Amino acid sequence: MAKRSITTEFTEEDAGIESSLRPRLLCDYVGQEKVKKNLKVYIEAAKQRGDSLDHVLLYGPPGLGKTTLACIIANEMGTNIKITAGPAIEKPGEMAAILNNLQDGDVLFVDEIHRLNRQVEEVLYPAMEDYVIDIMIGKGASARSVRLDLPHFTLIGATTRAGMLSAPLRDRFGVVNRLSFYSTQELRKIILHSAGILGVEIDEEGSLELAQRSRGTPRLANRLLKRVRDFAQIRYDGRITKEVTDFALDLLEVDKLGLDQTDRQIIMTMIHNFGGGPVGLDNLAVSIGEDAGTLEDVYEPYLVQNGLIIRTPRGRMVSDEGYRHFGISRQQDSPS
Repeated sequence: MAKRSITTEFTEEDAGIESSLRPRLLCDYVGQEKVKKNLKVYIEAAKQRGDSLDHVLLYGPPGLGKTTLACIIANEMGTNIKITAGPAIEKPGEMAAILNNLQDGDVLFVDEIHRLNRQVEEVLYPAMEDYVIDIMIGKGASARSVRLDLPHFTLIGATTRAGMLSAPLRDRFGVVNRLSFYSTQELRKIILHSAGILGVEIDEEGSLELAQRSRGTPRLANRLLKRVRDFAQIRYDGRITKEVTDFALDLLEVDKLGLDQTDRQIIMTMIHNFGGGPVGLDNLAVSIGEDAGTLEDVYEPYLVQNGLIIRTPRGRMVSDEGYRHFGISRQQDSPS
């Protein structure tokens, strides 16, 4: 497979995908060590065979680097990448057109792949398995099916809700990787690297404090770094220290564990309105005025991983650690 220059097509949502803060090679990608190690083997093997990489599914909470990894895979393979999102493809014909425009070895990245409708999804089955698509020509009794050959391509799907993928689609991915939350030290390394690119001076304690409040998520770490930079520039001498970080993040209502206003609202609502739980996801979402899917995908994973809430068959409950974090005893949690 010949090496080509990389050209990337973006949706509006992905317009900043090649910003300077994003790594371009596996060796520069921080964290997810097991995923990186395995991907390196798969990529090298595919390149030696002169073949396209097998289809890849990346899943996990938002902000952990799924889109970045997809771009790195294309870069490492020396191929083009086309980026789209599940909700953007409404009709089977739109998916067929995207597939038909791919070149040999190209990477097609579909974000939020769990949101593809079933008719569109069915176009992918023969495309992923046999590199063909079936197109219906005509209508009624004169309608006939035409099979078109496709170049060998790699589909990379990203999702925050792997359980919502249909079994036929999920089974067609040869490589399935789950991305986990990052450690404080991994986030600190990302922050120091990003600060260097942004031209911001940051000391050891400042970077550590920022990493500890970034809830295990590189996207949030970079976002908070930019906001703290603003406070350092306007209120201080431009250098990010622990004092600057504490001042800025306290104003942004991000606490020592990285919880923001919505996180606190979730737990306090569970304590005061539902006696600490158990409470169903839909009831909780209505109570805080938040979409149930957003609550489950964006907020809940971090709260569960840090032991602040517990998922049970009867619903969500605030853990003992959750009570301790907010300095509340269980005797005070009766519903009003």
